[in-house]
Amino acid sequence: MKTKRIPTICGAMLPLFLGTGDLHAQDGHEDKPNILWLTFEDTSWYELGCYGNEHVQTARIDSMASHGIQFMNAWSVAPQSSPARSSLITGCYATTYGMDIHPRPVDTPRAIFFPELLREQGYFCTNNSKTHYNTTFDNTLFWDECSDTASYNSDRRGDNQPFFSVFNTVTSHMGRLRTFHLDGRRDYTREGVFPAQLPLPPYVPDTYEMRSDYAAHLEAVQDVDEWVGLFISDLKEKNLLENTLIFVFSDNGGCLPRGKGYLYETGLKVPLIIHVPRKWQHLITEAPGTKVHAPVSFIDLAPTVLSLAGIHPPEQMQGQAIVGKQAANREKNGTRFAFGSNQLHHFMPVRAATNGRYKYIRSYVPYKQFALRNYYQWGMPANKSWDKLVLEKQMANPTWLQPYSLHPAEMLFDIESDPFELNNLAGNPHYETLLIEFREAVSQHIRETGDLGFFIPSSREGVNLYEKVKKTNYPLEQLYAMAELVGATGEDDMPMLINALGSDDPNMRYWAAVACAQSAVTGNLTRAPRELIRLIKDPDPYVACEAAYAVTYLNETEEGIHRLLYPANEEERKIGYSLLESLSMNPAMHPLIQKYADELIDKANSLPATENEDCGFMVKGILANIGLISVDDIYGKESYEQGLKLNRGRRPKNPTP
Repeated sequence: MKTKRIPTICGAMLPLFLGTGDLHAQDGHEDKPNILWLTFEDTSWYELGCYGNEHVQTARIDSMASHGIQFMNAWSVAPQSSPARSSLITGCYATTYGMDIHPRPVDTPRAIFFPELLREQGYFCTNNSKTHYNTTFDNTLFWDECSDTASYNSDRRGDNQPFFSVFNTVTSHMGRLRTFHLDGRRDYTREGVFPAQLPLPPYVPDTYEMRSDYAAHLEAVQDVDEWVGLFISDLKEKNLLENTLIFVFSDNGGCLPRGKGYLYETGLKVPLIIHVPRKWQHLITEAPGTKVHAPVSFIDLAPTVLSLAGIHPPEQMQGQAIVGKQAANREKNGTRFAFGSNQLHHFMPVRAATNGRYKYIRSYVPYKQFALRNYYQWGMPANKSWDKLVLEKQMANPTWLQPYSLHPAEMLFDIESDPFELNNLAGNPHYETLLIEFREAVSQHIRETGDLGFFIPSSREGVNLYEKVKKTNYPLEQLYAMAELVGATGEDDMPMLINALGSDDPNMRYWAAVACAQSAVTGNLTRAPRELIRLIKDPDPYVACEAAYAVTYLNETEEGIHRLLYPANEEERKIGYSLLESLSMNPAMHPLIQKYADELIDKANSLPATENEDCGFMVKGILANIGLISVDDIYGKESYEQGLKLNRGRRPKNPTP
């Protein structure tokens, strides 16, 4: 399984694309197409009519698909907004620049944002108005306009000046469903969406809350369809439609649990449709109405736009044009990659790859359950109902337990016959050769792209990590090798692990502690090395907490739990609580954690429990996991009025042209 050779920071510095000499337009024609991106949020591919959903009405988008180009295997690269958008705006995996943690801005190089190239070639570039790129650089400076009034209709755009305009609606964002309860919810049957008739994905339990949340989201998808119609009407009115290529796509997968935030297809696979007017059909090779089945991803969209605008994509872009003259050389059956770094406070790097038929997921901290709570997402009634079934042991279908259980380091799925990834083939000898190919492809990919996603968050603060790695000739190979050791550690590896536990580099110490923890959880390590015990007092909180988690499964249980419960400072509290939550999902650990019930209850009553200040939520979640409170008590009475308002209201179809 071959992957494209990509310039990497492991060797020479990736060239930045301002001031380079090969970025001139491919021809001298003044007439260039307008390009419009209409992006929406949190919607999986199967939630639109043109992708086979018969329970939603999306006539406008369906019509665009039938007359345009519809991509049947489009990946978002990342299952969350900010790393996905960071990849879109650079044409590179966000991991290359350390922009992968959601939503944490970091110092990045200045000249990596592709609208600059369009502006250099005379395009008027606008964004209305979501950027959400994980960079400390001012996100608005590489646009001509970036605000809630930015538009191709701006008076600042010159007569006949081509435009590249991005509009993003949040009408389908998960926040629409974050209502905590169902009281006062609208009657979705009035919108033609019938909750009782909806076929739920097989990976979720069939609860009333699940059906209501799914119906609410499909209502939102219909609103998105009407929103797209506003732009089609406006372009017609302004005599711009026949000169404008339109891209319609979601930023990541859908709102139902085990969608957004996870590297399953439901978190990554998105609808993507391109409308190409007759005037510009000569730019592409695909006929109207074409369905493209080859895998494509978000790193491909920047080079696609540049190519359609007559601009050579810069060398460091890691994607390939998916339509147009530059698409002729793309690998029709090439492998595509994706990444995940965290679920809010839970740092847990995961990588994925697909060839369109098979899908591989590699988890580098496999003892962290996928269902560790993101307390924003868990405000959805569907998530709460799933939690209650698990905690009350009412699960009738074992597949519904998948996110809550320990998972293997490697998973392999046949997504053609198993699109919702329920049957892991990684342990099947028949697929061993394919598994090895994917393993090697992902290993090669993280090296070729200079993947910085294995650096712990504390190593990224106040530093341009991309520049630092280059200037210091950081030993990335050692870092990758240590991370890859997790899940495959044997007795022969222990000397190397012991040595890494004493490294001067906190990242090496971290991954050595993770490898020890994984070995402890799986029973391959039965006693804590003294080098690991010492790390409980490590100055880096990520190292200290992972070490505390590891020794809890070994011979220092009390000390490990105490370290997670009583952080050295407020800054590291959420890091410790994340590991304590993971422990609390193991019933065997409940008696040990219950010894601290009084302390946990005290913290639940005293720590902040609001959006973005959610230590109190985290403690309440731990209490719910060990059976001391109900899931319904996590958010408290103050959430009721907030949810009631959301259930009665409806997000506007904004922004408008």
